[in-house]
This record gives sequence, structure tokens and C-alpha cells, in this order.
Amino acid sequence: MKYLQFFLIFFIGSGWLSAQNVINVNARLVDSLHTLEIDQDITFINTENRELASIYLNDWNNAFSSKSSALAKRFAEDYARRFHFAKDQERGHTYIDHIKDSLETDLEWDRPGEVPDLIRVLLKEPLAPGDSLKINLKYRIKVPDDKFTRYGIDQEGNYKLRYWYLVPAPLDNGWKLYTHKDLGLQYVKPYDIFISLDIPTEFYAASGLDLLRTQTRQGYKTITFRGENRIDSKMYITKSYIFESINANSNQVITNIEDEGIQFDIKNTILERVVGFLNERLGEYPHYNLFVTQEDYLNNPIYGLNQLPGFIRPFPDGFQYDIKLFKTITSNYLQNTILINPRTEKWVTDAIMISLMMDYVDTYYPKMKLIGNLSKIIGVRWFHAADLEFNDQYQFLYMNMARLNLDQPLTTSQDSLVKFNKNIANAYKAGVGLKYLEDFLGDQTVKESISEFYSTYKLRPVTEEDFANLLQKNTTRDIQWFFDDYVGTNKKIDFKISGHEKERDSLNVTIKNLRDNDMPVSLYGLKDGEVVYKTWVEKVRDTKSVKIPKDGIQRLALNYEQEIPEFNQRNNYEGVTKLLDKPIQFRLLQDVEDPRYHQVFFMPEFEYNLYDGIAIGPKLYNKTILSKTFNFAISPKYGFNSETFVGSASFFNTHQFENKKLYAISYGISGTRFSYGYDLFYEKFTPYLGFGFRNSYLRSNERQRLLIRNVHVQRDQNPTVPLPQPDYNVFNVNYRYSNPNFLKHLTASLDYQLSDKFSKMSVSAEYRKLFKNNRQINLRFFGGTFLYNDVRSNDYFSFALDRPTDYLFDYKYYGRSEGSGLFSQQIIMAEGGFKSQLQPEFANQWLMSLNGSTNIWNWIYAYGDIGIVKNRGDNGKLLYDSGIRVSLVQDYFELFFPVYSSIGWELDDQNYDQKIRFIVALDLNTLIRLFTRRWY
Repeated sequence: MKYLQFFLIFFIGSGWLSAQNVINVNARLVDSLHTLEIDQDITFINTENRELASIYLNDWNNAFSSKSSALAKRFAEDYARRFHFAKDQERGHTYIDHIKDSLETDLEWDRPGEVPDLIRVLLKEPLAPGDSLKINLKYRIKVPDDKFTRYGIDQEGNYKLRYWYLVPAPLDNGWKLYTHKDLGLQYVKPYDIFISLDIPTEFYAASGLDLLRTQTRQGYKTITFRGENRIDSKMYITKSYIFESINANSNQVITNIEDEGIQFDIKNTILERVVGFLNERLGEYPHYNLFVTQEDYLNNPIYGLNQLPGFIRPFPDGFQYDIKLFKTITSNYLQNTILINPRTEKWVTDAIMISLMMDYVDTYYPKMKLIGNLSKIIGVRWFHAADLEFNDQYQFLYMNMARLNLDQPLTTSQDSLVKFNKNIANAYKAGVGLKYLEDFLGDQTVKESISEFYSTYKLRPVTEEDFANLLQKNTTRDIQWFFDDYVGTNKKIDFKISGHEKERDSLNVTIKNLRDNDMPVSLYGLKDGEVVYKTWVEKVRDTKSVKIPKDGIQRLALNYEQEIPEFNQRNNYEGVTKLLDKPIQFRLLQDVEDPRYHQVFFMPEFEYNLYDGIAIGPKLYNKTILSKTFNFAISPKYGFNSETFVGSASFFNTHQFENKKLYAISYGISGTRFSYGYDLFYEKFTPYLGFGFRNSYLRSNERQRLLIRNVHVQRDQNPTVPLPQPDYNVFNVNYRYSNPNFLKHLTASLDYQLSDKFSKMSVSAEYRKLFKNNRQINLRFFGGTFLYNDVRSNDYFSFALDRPTDYLFDYKYYGRSEGSGLFSQQIIMAEGGFKSQLQPEFANQWLMSLNGSTNIWNWIYAYGDIGIVKNRGDNGKLLYDSGIRVSLVQDYFELFFPVYSSIGWELDDQNYDQKIRFIVALDLNTLIRLFTRRWY
């Protein structure tokens, strides 16, 4: 009680009883149980113009209690397995003992809609506008493991607490109720906080709050903190004091960010420079302490730096620490003072933070390259990537999503963003957008507006409209395009020079806007590669002609200095006195796109199959690191086993459609030549047309694809086994639906094939479900029938029970013609999907099968297959098999051990090793998709 009395005296004496909530927390750590026992008072003020019958509290620690919480679903959407398979004692919980009013009367409470991280407290009497209410809560929290969000209890027994006590949900023209989804900042209104913390004497406590006192008594010490106008109170309770406290200007920075062994005086200099830069550009931070942790940085890192192994130091001493510190401090600086809705309006603080980072690097590291000192190494420096400045990464990484047609408006709610957009692209687009606006205005308007915005709205409720209004107020030029088109939509920026006319002393240049927007573009005149003229062209809705002085201009260019995040900069050039709009450039290995050249790349490439052996050769192609709409690749190779040339070639183009269910139409031609047996070759030629459909909610993995193609195959005759039809042509229409997810996976396809000798149709579906008890069930169905079949002499075009003949040459068989040996044991999960080799193994009339499996322990499964094989003139035959499946990486590396089938116990076979089947993926693009699926 004495702490409560001190708390009240302090707040009354300092005038803290204002129109905002007050929270008093008395907490005791029980280390043996990893719990905190909390006795908490909340003085809640109704700031609405209506009565309240209930109060909502955020209980985000309890989001860890259930596998069906919004947090758990978010982890599953991102293919983060660790939460679902965690032990119960590793998850967090909140146990409510009671909630009472100031008269010690129990208040009813519930979790509305069974949302685990939200509490609704039902009031005895309605709370009138402007009135306050004090409630007392007694509860215990079980601290979760830190492997889920980096906050919680770590392996050394340290407690890194965030969102650990109950706080009122914000009233903002109604309750704003948001669940914990590990998105960053919790949305709350600022409150005054007092914390009294009892911890064992061997622990230390650190926080960004003001430390009032520390008292030690009988194995425990009591540490008291307080804070005014706070929205986040991270608390670290550690077995050793892992933080440094460094004075920087008028603030104290408390940090444990990894410092790469930098000396203390250098760190002090860097910190003073960072805080001084922010004070100058924004204004003074209103709190004394800046609490900056390694977890803060790791949850919002500088991508690229965080991927480098520790022994690689391509940057000057101190740079990585400096830039990590700057980003983390700036993020804390803005999050704790700009009280904007972090779910729906976060682009404002993102834009300010990234633009400040770009200015900081330009100021103190003006010549810093994106890959640092690696750009000076012979070989590396030949790449255009070595020319990129450090600040070029922001536009580059945003453009990655724009080129993939996965970019989203900056106003999209954080919980609806694709992970790459949420973590990287949208923040970068916002920052680059402010620099685009700054270049367009050509003065200090944007910088001055940011400073005014911070000083005006610091620790005050603010919206994105306030930011927009302030920017517009400070300029006489129309910048509504920035908010309507750049911020509010995902419209791309894409201009081209459609022509020019020479006049006596001027050029009449026609610019075409290839997109539906009002964004401006910069026009340049170039002479000997140098800029001799620049102007901004506005209101290019369709086409617009502008007259510029000739001045010896040799080439015209749009967006030459790349200040605009433009979708396609390759069409921005036109020659005036030069024959070509830009020169052709050949480069070894894939590189970053350089729009100043027509780029063609070549690189060594290899493939493997049993008959060609290792096939090596050059690959000539135009694909850069960022995807393009038109791509070609020509890959001749020499097979060391077949001792001849094989390879492939492809040409295709894609039309993308923004915000449409039909999001892509692609068409092209491809051809391949490889061996299908020893000294036997096939050639495949395929023109195709594809339609891609997707869910408008981009976080959904639901996709549909319609593929129409014609497959023409020519094969060498086998002199020992003559082929009745070595050459054939198959018209194929395939529809595929897919919705792959970590918890529930569904794919289905409908396939129709027509040839001069047969016509067939098949349907397949695969379903997987992972239950809360970690039991997984996998089911797959296949049904196929011939509409007519004039092939009598062989089963080359028949349905296969366990190993399709792959007459369309679609599958990655490494020994497709093998009837025995290791390569014959490779299986592709297609058609019948059996693992045992049973008779009859083909069906020339119809085939139906069901494959299933369920896990026994971790990655070990029991599988079973059952099917009916029907051949002409024979009755349908029922077949089955069963065994053990070892799924090391599902769909990529799996082993199948047959146990019992239609032929009996297979374990007794003396050649059992030849019955083991395997799935293995060696294709690089397939493996890349395994690691990138959680980002896109």
C-alpha cells in the first residue's frame, strides 16, 4: 500500500491526473514457474461522447495460449512451424483471479467471441462521458518462450517482456479492438504508468521508464519505475546486466544492440550523432530514456546487413553498428511519440523513418555502396550491383514486389499485407515516395513539413490526413497525386518517350503514360552521358508533348537519375543524334537491371540425368534479379555421357493485371532436347497459353491456373524395342486449383488430353490437415479414364499405377527408362501414386486410386494406397499397398518403405532394398520456392 500512496501523492503533486488513463502495476516474478503474479489498478477515463456499459482490455500475453488464436493463425500463414509444435509449457497464458471495482465488488468479464487476447469488463453502472472508473485486477501470466516473437523467456532464463500487463483498448470514435498478430506496435492511447517489480536478488531489471528506486530485502529486491504519456513499457529481467547506459545530448540511451567490438568512446560519438541528427530533423525526444534492444532491431532489421555472416565485414568499422542503431532508435523515437494508428496508418512513420535513414547515409556516408567494400573486388566490381549506392536498396526491394504484381497500397492494414510487404517493401515504398515528392518539389518543403509534423503532433492523437494536410499546406504546387495515386493505390509508375520532333533550336518531345495515374515524371537531355537539361512534366494522363531546348542533346531520357520508383525504366530512352536509344551490353552471370543498356546475360548451367550424365553449357538469357514481363533463355549443353549436345530454349511474355481476379496471362514457346535412354533422344516443342487467377486477399495462397498447350514430341527409334509411335502430338488443357497452407492444404486439377490415337480425361485432388494434437492426415485421390484409345500394342499412353511413363516429358525423372536399379525407384506423385510395384501396373481403360498417410512420430508416417485398375477385356482389379514414409522435407525429400501389399509381406523379399522408393528435388528453382513461400 505504501507504493500506492506514493504513487497517488506523486501524480497529484505533478498534475498527472489528466484526461488519460493511469495504470499501477505491482508484479512479482516467480522464476521457478516462469510466471508473474500481478496486482494491477487501472483508472480509466471515458473520452467518448457516450456512455460506456463495458470496458475492453488488451491481454496480448494470452494470445500464446491457443493454437487457434489470431497469433497462431498468423504463424501458420507464414509457415512458422515452431508455435504449432511447441510444448504447452513453452506457450504463454493469462490466469485471471478477479476483476473488481473501487468498492471491491466483483465485476463480470468475458472474452468476447472467444478471442483469447481480449477481455470485456461489464460495468455495474454505465460510465458517463468524461467520468473515470477505477478497477483492480489480480492475475498471473505465464511468460512464453522467446522463440516465437523474440520476446519472452530465453534459453539463459532471461525475461524479455512486452505486452505483459493488461491495458485498455483505445477509444477512437468507438473501440478499436486489435488482436496480437506479431505485427509490431500495440495500438493504445497514451497512459501514465507506475510499476513496482519484485524480483529475486540475482536478477536485474531494465526499462525505458524512469527508475525511481531499488530496495533489497530477504532474497528479493523491489524496483519501481514510472512513466508519463507512454504507449509501450518493455521490461527486461536478466541474470546479468546486459545493457549499456550512454548519455547522448540530453537523453540517456539504454541499449544492448550488438556492437561488433566497437570501443566505448566511438559508440558514444555515434550515439550523440544519431540523437543529435534526430533532434535537429524532428525535435527533442520527450522522454529521458531511449530503450533500444537487440530484439527491436532483429524484428525490424536492415535486410542485407542481417543476412551477412559475422566474419564478412564489407563495410567500414562502425558503419553497421551506426546504421543498425540509427534505424532502431528512429523507429522507437517515432513509435513512442507519433500516436498514429499503427495498423492502418503506419505508412506515415515508415515514410519518415526511411527518408531520415536515406538522408543520414547521404550525410555521413555519401559514397557508401550497397555491397560495401565488396564492390572493389575484381570480378565483383564488374557487376552493375557493385555500382548501386546503399540507398538504392529501398527502391530495388519495393520494385521486387511491384514486378511480381504483389505490391499493395500503403494504406493497407498491416495484418492484410503479404509478409515481404509488411516487413520490407511497403516501408521502403513509403520512404522512397517521400524522396520522390522531395525531388519533385525541389526545395526543403518535405524536410520542413516532417519537422513541423513532429513538433505539432508529438504525444498527441494524429491521423494520416493531418500529415497530408500539413504537406499540402506548405507548398503551392498540387501534390494530391502523391496521396491519391502513390499512397492510396498500388498503381505502377511507367512512362515512355513515344517520339520527338526536331525544330530549329528545340525538341518537341512526346511522353506517354502507360498507366492510369497523375504522377509526374522527370525529363532529361543527355550529352556524352552527362545531364545537360532536366525538367518535370506533370499531368501526363495519356500523352503530352513538351518543348525543350536542343542544346546539343544526343539522347533523351525519363527518370535518368532514378529518383522515381518506376516499374519499367528500360523504355525511358530515345536517341536524338545516336542511332540506338541505348547500347547493348553482354554480362557474365545474372545481374541487377541497368536500364541504360539492352542487357543480355550468360552463365554456365548444368543438369543431370542418367543418360546424358552431367550436361554443362552456357545459358544466354535476359532475366535480371527483378522479374520481367518478357523473358528468353537459350541453354545449349554438352552431355558428358551421351557425348552430344542437348539443352533447352524458351521465350515467353506475361501480361499482368492489377487488383483483378485474372491477374496474369502468359504465352510463349519452349523446346527441349535430352536423352530418354542410352543413345536415345527426344525433342519436345510446346507453344502454350496460360491464365492465372488469385484471391483478391493477397495473403491467401489460393490460386487457379488454366493452361492450354500443344506438346509435340519426336523420339529416336529404339532398335531393340521398336516404337510403334515414336513421334506424336498431344493437345492438353489443364485446370489447377491450389490452396497450400501449413495447417490445411488443398490442391485439385482437371486434365484433358487429345491425340490422334487417344483422348483421355483425369481428375486429382490432394488434401492435408494438421490437427491441434499434431496429428496430420494426408489424402490424395486420382481418377482417370480414356474417352477413346486406339493404342493396342503398348502401355506408353496408359495410366500408371506407380510410375507414369511421362510421355509429355513434364516430370524431373533422373532415369526415366530404367526398369531396375536405383533410378527406377524414383517416384513422382502422379496418377496412381502407389509405392509398391504391382501388377497390372498400367490401365488402358480407366484407373482410380486413393492414397493416404498419417504421422506416427514427427516426420515418420504410415501410408496406404488402394486402387482399381481396369484394362480392356479384363475385369477391374483391386490393388493395395502400405508401408512407412519418412518425410524429411515434405514433397522435396522423402523415402517410402513398403511393408504389406496385394502380393503379401514385402519385408521378406531378399531384394527388399530395391523396393524402397524415394522423392528427391534437385532443381534449384523448386528448392528456392521452399524457402521463399513464407515471404510471398
